[in-house]
Amino acid sequence: MGTFSVWHWLIVLAVILLLFGAKKIPELAKGLGSGIKNFKKAIKEDEEEKKTPESVGMQQPAQPTHTTPQKEQQS
Repeated sequence: MGTFSVWHWLIVLAVILLLFGAKKIPELAKGLGSGIKNFKKAIKEDEEEKKTPESVGMQQPAQPTHTTPQKEQQS
């Protein structure tokens, strides 16, 4: 009873066609496809952002510059 046969899926498909119509289904599929594309793009950008702070942290710190005290500069 828990499994669906081919006939069950055909009935479900027919009900979906009746509810949404043949014109609306391609629009829904297009919207779903663009949503998935944007989701993958956001994940890729997030992974790239995580990689950049690591490479910045790997850089060597700037070397301190040598300064002379003010008393020595005035004399």
